[in-house]
Amino acid sequence: MPETAGTALAARDRGLVWHPYAPLDGPEPYAVERACGVRLSLAAPDGETFEAVDAMASWWCAVHGYRHPALDAAAHEQVDRFSHVMFGGLTHEPAVSLAERLTAVAPGPMAHVFYADSGSVSVEVALKLSLQYQAAQGRPGRQRFLTVRGGYHGDTFAAMSVCDPVDGMHSAFPGALARQVFAPRPPAARLLVSPEGEERWETDESALEAWTVAVDELAATHSDELAAIIVEPVLQGAGGMHVYHPDCLRELRRVADEHGLLLVVDEIATGFGRTGRLFASEWAGVSPDVICVGKALTGGYLTLAAVLTTRHVGDAITRSEFRALLHGPTFMANPLACAVANASLSLVEQGWKDDVPRVGRLLQEHLLPAADLPAVADVRTLGAVGVVQLGSPVDVAAVTRAALRRGVWLRPFRDLVYTMPPYVCTDDDVRTIADAIVGAVWEVHG
Repeated sequence: MPETAGTALAARDRGLVWHPYAPLDGPEPYAVERACGVRLSLAAPDGETFEAVDAMASWWCAVHGYRHPALDAAAHEQVDRFSHVMFGGLTHEPAVSLAERLTAVAPGPMAHVFYADSGSVSVEVALKLSLQYQAAQGRPGRQRFLTVRGGYHGDTFAAMSVCDPVDGMHSAFPGALARQVFAPRPPAARLLVSPEGEERWETDESALEAWTVAVDELAATHSDELAAIIVEPVLQGAGGMHVYHPDCLRELRRVADEHGLLLVVDEIATGFGRTGRLFASEWAGVSPDVICVGKALTGGYLTLAAVLTTRHVGDAITRSEFRALLHGPTFMANPLACAVANASLSLVEQGWKDDVPRVGRLLQEHLLPAADLPAVADVRTLGAVGVVQLGSPVDVAAVTRAALRRGVWLRPFRDLVYTMPPYVCTDDDVRTIADAIVGAVWEVHG
């Protein structure tokens, strides 16, 4: 095929730009030529072009699709005022409005907001906050964190330390990471929804009981050195798209209360409707002490995250030796990002209660045939999340290309071919995504 602008761009990229978890001399990437609605216009390294539904929502953040008029308008309006000012000693309307809205919709009595640059940084802030909180309570020796296997919280150093120590993509740095306390991965669970819409969680009760005992024993053993518990609620993301029973989160809340720990929930991937609740913590009906949010916060337009916490925690920090939360990013509360986030929240509030269950029902129905494929070990869905787990590692390049030929952009990893699509996908878009996943897995893996 003749060289196109896309193939030339891919060639210029290769060896110059690092991509996530990819070598400099790895496969040339697909070039994005346009993104609009839920579709990407892509050029392959060999010159072939594709129009594809983005089944990944750009790693789960572009929940409203691309070039949404409301988000475009919010960005243009704020650019015409000012794009950025420092947050030290200054404030502005987009940041205050967004904080008011976040504390109003968050699960539990959240009263304070700290803005961060990214999800990983928000986890760093939450962990630092937990240490400062314990010191303010007269327990400065509490310097470690309890979490569960299978978790993923980001790629910065403190965040890496609470990711799965074996399967968390960070095994190259064992000597540099703080040693945390890891409970077993919570037992798998499924949400069953009847035709009438009744919801019921199902799990192995004996496994759940054994897990509860293990968590209790770990917390009791390490109580005097633990500052907080940190987990992804109900759905673990990049650690394996693992779904677990809300009772596990209730157990962690009980353990935190019993031992004087903060409960930190990482809602970066699960917040803003993705799992079928506005926040995944709501499945358990628990009130966290600290919440991290990001990804869908700006609808994928700009990088922004936030740490929310209760008045009790905020008061403890204010009474502490330093009186402040000891963090301060240059782009903290970037006005442009906050303005777009306000517009994104409005869109989420208008549509997620209808869109997420609709997308979920279609994924559940149309991914089901994958369960009959010999290569498939499991098929599971939760909210607007659909997962096909293989019995062996995915041939990422081949499955990606096979899906593109069926009109869908996927980014499989490990043994997972999955989708977390934009909420605004039409019914036909969702069917196309599910059919492409099933067809690509069958074509490549059988």
